[in-house]
Amino acid sequence: MSVGGYKIRDQYAKHYFTFTVVDWIDVFTRKRYKDIILDSLEHCQKEKQLVVHSYVIMSNHVHCILSSKNGKLSDTVREFKTHTSKEIIEAIHEEPESRREWMLALFERKGLANSRNKQFQFWKQSNHPIELHTNHFTDQKLNYIHNNPVEAGWVEKPEEYLYSSARNYAGEIGLIEVELIV
Repeated sequence: MSVGGYKIRDQYAKHYFTFTVVDWIDVFTRKRYKDIILDSLEHCQKEKQLVVHSYVIMSNHVHCILSSKNGKLSDTVREFKTHTSKEIIEAIHEEPESRREWMLALFERKGLANSRNKQFQFWKQSNHPIELHTNHFTDQKLNYIHNNPVEAGWVEKPEEYLYSSARNYAGEIGLIEVELIV
């Protein structure tokens, strides 16, 4: 999992990731697509021993801090991206989606241009995994993740945004369980 110099060296360690939709397409403006991300994260927690420490789903990207209990972080991230890509493309086909033709054409054009794909490409190849070595750097990334919706002007306080682990960190019940970084 090495693109542009970023690589997961310690398969158990906490890493900061950014998963970006190709061409920064605003896919996650629809609840169904965001729910696919959450369902997939939960599946990976239960079946792949993924540890979700924090996340935020923005309109065209996802930031998160993840680690692995089984030392297969690269594999799990790859499987997560493959699965969510297929599920979201399928949902775009099925949903009453006003942007269907436009989005599918872009995803198909990106997929055909990339030899790693069979038809569609949903996510950009790189995740930019950054291992979190220090408490200061970890706090910096955690705050960045949770303040994304505030900076976007969507909410006034991080915990007001539903599709984020900021609620968990504020002592509230979030949409999925996370293992808090304390």
